Amino acid sequence: MIITRRLAAGACALLAALAGGVVPAHAADGPPKDSPKVELVLDVSGSMSTRDIDGGSRMSAAQQAFDDVIDALPDGVRLGIRTLGATYPGDDKEIGCKDSKQLYPVGKVDKTEAKTAVATLRPTGWTPISLALRGADQDLGTDGGTRRIVLITDGEDTCGQPDPCEVARELAAKGNHLTVDTLGLAHDDKTREQLSCIAEATGGTYTTVRHRKELTGRVKQLVRRSETPVETVKPVQGANECATAPELGAGVFADREQFAEHRWYRVKVKSGQELRASASVAADRQVDRDYGVLLRAVGEDGQELVRGSDAGSGRTDVMATGLRYATGKAKKNGDQGARTVCLEVSNSFSAPPSVKRDPGLPVELAVDLVKSPDNPSDLAAFGLGRGWILLAVLGVTGLLAGLLWGWLARWRVAVWREN
Repeated sequence: MIITRRLAAGACALLAALAGGVVPAHAADGPPKDSPKVELVLDVSGSMSTRDIDGGSRMSAAQQAFDDVIDALPDGVRLGIRTLGATYPGDDKEIGCKDSKQLYPVGKVDKTEAKTAVATLRPTGWTPISLALRGADQDLGTDGGTRRIVLITDGEDTCGQPDPCEVARELAAKGNHLTVDTLGLAHDDKTREQLSCIAEATGGTYTTVRHRKELTGRVKQLVRRSETPVETVKPVQGANECATAPELGAGVFADREQFAEHRWYRVKVKSGQELRASASVAADRQVDRDYGVLLRAVGEDGQELVRGSDAGSGRTDVMATGLRYATGKAKKNGDQGARTVCLEVSNSFSAPPSVKRDPGLPVELAVDLVKSPDNPSDLAAFGLGRGWILLAVLGVTGLLAGLLWGWLARWRVAVWREN
């Protein structure tokens, strides 16, 4: 009995030891492969030695911000760091414009190692932003998870071609769900214009930074934002006509559209379903003042079912509109309520001749299919309200108001005569 108990105790101890030593692969290796990825891209060019942020240099402010961000890094985010202008101090532009390298690989972060690597940086060389963006895109890979680049710089690209804004459009056109956020430590118009263009081309944000706390807070916010689950955007290529258009299900789709172009997509809407669709076209470059976006739902016979539209004038970043369309209920003798709906997305953007046309403007199309309400006639399309309902309400309201006003007028006259 004693031997049996000792064997049992030994077995329990062995199991406990094994259990304590077994660590899930993702816990040992860091966040899983489908977790968000962020690469911080830091400008280490010579101008970062300028002392205009809270009495210290721009480089010092960035290093302190990086320390705080690394300490507060969420467990589910894979982080990497890339530099530009960090190694070549000379005047040879050709060499200086190749100066970008990955300082810390994207993945699980050893906080001590990452902070030590950043602490060794000293303002040195040129500002090859385009090269750094392409390098960061490769660093992030395509193995799943959202992909975000946070670019911190104090000036515009000093290398000329390729233009960073065009590179940002090129990266966005790949459809790999890349977002580039830019933070500017200098406040001149050229830097602001270039960094804004880079961000807008990829659906990111631009922020001007004047204080270290602002820099720290903004980078932390962007890193945390990468953790927020977002639906994966699927690349798609619309057609010139409904008959050859790609068939879409529910989801979010990314495409490119030339100025004043029409693109078609098909959605199969079953009996008792309601189609909800929205489309946005981003003005990621200079455009003329007047513009608009149209989204139409059309039957296969060419008959328009419903439409949504929006228009504007002046500077804009994006124009969006949407619509809703519900099929009828299925009949007992067949699925007669189902139909294929053709979605047409078109824009009336134009631009000066000097503006590049390729790649086209970014288009995002969101499609959802939900259970139709019991009374589809109660639906109103975005941008296409049921006008006769509004007219009837206004008419009845006007009639009642007129009768009430007439009665009050007569009563006042009667009272005046009696007095």
